[in-house]
Amino acid sequence: MASATKRACDACHRRKVRCNGQQSCGNCSQAGLACTYDAIPQKKGPKGSRAKVISELRLKEHQKRADHRRQDSMYNYGSPTSSPSSPTSSGLLTQELIDGCTEFYFAQLYPTMPIMQNEQLWALVAEIDTSMEAYCLLCSFCAFMLIQPGIEGQPMKPLIGSCSRTSIGRQLIDEALRKRKSHDYIENPSVDVVVTSFFLFGCFFGLDKHNTAWFHLREATTLAQIMGMQDEKTYTIGTRITMMNMRRLFWLLFVTERAYALQKHRPLSLHATINLPSVAEDPSKPIAGFIHLVNLYRPFDDTFVGLWNKSRTDCSTLWLAHLQTRLSQALPAVLGGTETQAADLRTSQHWLRTIVWQLSITNNFLSSTSPDSSMTFGYPIEIAKDLVAVTSQLSQRSMEVHGVGLIEKLFDVACTLIDVMSCVPLESQHFSVGPQDYLNHLVHLISTLRGGRSRYLPLLITKISDTLPPHMAASITQPMVPIKVEQSPEIPILQHQDSSETHSSNTSSPYSTPLFLHYYPLS
Repeated sequence: MASATKRACDACHRRKVRCNGQQSCGNCSQAGLACTYDAIPQKKGPKGSRAKVISELRLKEHQKRADHRRQDSMYNYGSPTSSPSSPTSSGLLTQELIDGCTEFYFAQLYPTMPIMQNEQLWALVAEIDTSMEAYCLLCSFCAFMLIQPGIEGQPMKPLIGSCSRTSIGRQLIDEALRKRKSHDYIENPSVDVVVTSFFLFGCFFGLDKHNTAWFHLREATTLAQIMGMQDEKTYTIGTRITMMNMRRLFWLLFVTERAYALQKHRPLSLHATINLPSVAEDPSKPIAGFIHLVNLYRPFDDTFVGLWNKSRTDCSTLWLAHLQTRLSQALPAVLGGTETQAADLRTSQHWLRTIVWQLSITNNFLSSTSPDSSMTFGYPIEIAKDLVAVTSQLSQRSMEVHGVGLIEKLFDVACTLIDVMSCVPLESQHFSVGPQDYLNHLVHLISTLRGGRSRYLPLLITKISDTLPPHMAASITQPMVPIKVEQSPEIPILQHQDSSETHSSNTSSPYSTPLFLHYYPLS
């Protein structure tokens, strides 16, 4: 008698891991997931309109199950009717909170980190009572959104009550970490597990806990490598959407790790070993800006980071000059995305120019007579001029959504400018608007951005007072107004958009950075 054909359970099928076909299977038992075989196996072969209909039916089912939960203000976590095996217990996650954070993500942060889709989030909500991975991901996702300064402009207060956003964010972080300890997510990681680690990194970055942030970023990159995300062959198996998000996740980790390595002198673990995402893979949400961001950071490989961390010395003037030229030409004259994307891309570009200049002076490659301005002592003045020209055209909100990652870049450029002003002769009569004005603008900008006044402004004022002549320091630390610098034709900011469109990336083409990454990332 022929034996029944085994098939993967729903959870193993979604996680793309081998299943033993038992009830409950080993993977689900180990990960604390509900082991079900409810999904209807799709027929092999070409996927046509019938496959599309099935996807739509599944999406409607997810929405229907989420709507049932929305009838209650809470998910009834920890109530007597909850299953003892249910991962939910804290009562922190409400449907309204998830909806508010989701709206903020797609409106402001998706161009920076396009790793999650609406359908994926709805599916996570539908599984929140049975999947530990879904619950932990949503906790870290909402925590990350709440910690971003830009969300203060969102109508979030009714959703979090009298508690501060950061307080709720910290509680969600603790909840995710506590629940994660109850199951093994390392031996057979999924994409959701990697994304959770990434969001935890972003949370701790925003909270200025950089050792913990580094741990979770390294955890995310290690889990990604365990899954084989660094191997192009990995992307030949799985659904188009799953592989698309996984490829983007790899490159987001790639960018975030490089930005963080430069900021905190850390080593690299990921390299450019797979193809870039396709610009045309999702016409409804173009990602040209995201690819621009990846290309900005690609030159900062093991060679540069090794030189930056002083673990190698094989550097040359010609190589650094070529890198400066490459950075200056890395972005198109007109960015066709959102204002938020432009803020991140342009700020990152000028910050990276500053980083390369710092490496140049460290290696004694600069000269006051060099025909290449990037190899002169006064080059940071040119960088500051370009950065001021950019930021004077951007709204405060477009910069704040990137959190402290963007502020830290502004801070680095300002500090470098202060050092140059202290040692390079400044012939003020040659400047209608000069270095002192650029520094004034950057100090004012940092003081007005959320997160800048309390953390970075005191450090900047102290550096100005300790470094610059008293008469110059006094004029800069007085109350100031931002200046307007005429935009150079070589560095236009953004293709003209209607003002009603500049604050939403839903209908515009993407990108900006992690945040933090920020990378945060983005920023």
